[in-house]
Amino acid sequence: MTSATTYAHLTGTYTIDGSHSRIGFVARHAMVTKVRGSFNEFEGSFTLDGENPANSSANITIQTKSVDTRNADRDGHLRANDFLSCDEFPTITFTSTGITQTGEDTFDVTGDLTVKDVTKSVTVPFEFGGSAKDPFGNDRVGFEGSTSINRSDYNVKFNAALETGGVLVSDKITLEFEISAIKNA
Repeated sequence: MTSATTYAHLTGTYTIDGSHSRIGFVARHAMVTKVRGSFNEFEGSFTLDGENPANSSANITIQTKSVDTRNADRDGHLRANDFLSCDEFPTITFTSTGITQTGEDTFDVTGDLTVKDVTKSVTVPFEFGGSAKDPFGNDRVGFEGSTSINRSDYNVKFNAALETGGVLVSDKITLEFEISAIKNA
């Protein structure tokens, strides 16, 4: 395993580049296929301590009304009280509580995920995708990760039984993070 000091040059504070990042989700639908969606409006930042990753931190705020599954009717239903209750709960937030380096380029980011009126601790395994100076002179880093949650744990409980057995929407939801961020000057 490469020591954490490999990342010393990355130490600093970064702002997530929303136009080059994706925060998405995957759910099983009718027990036969997957439906993918994303949130198109979010912001966040993180501070990296390349010498000691445990001192790093991250936070993200997602606008629930920006949910997009490429189907206007489904998106409207997701925004309604059956699912996200966007009028009452306009944001989903994640605030890290701990970061652990688990391999040469992998990190577990544990934090408080708040959906609707419920906050629970989740751990997202992330892989460091690399760093580069972009054509505009920005120092850029990339991370990708995913984790699964049970939506019912967050009071997102709507469902419908299928006549063949099973339910319309899975309780298990996979959250996906593809993050590109720019180092603050």
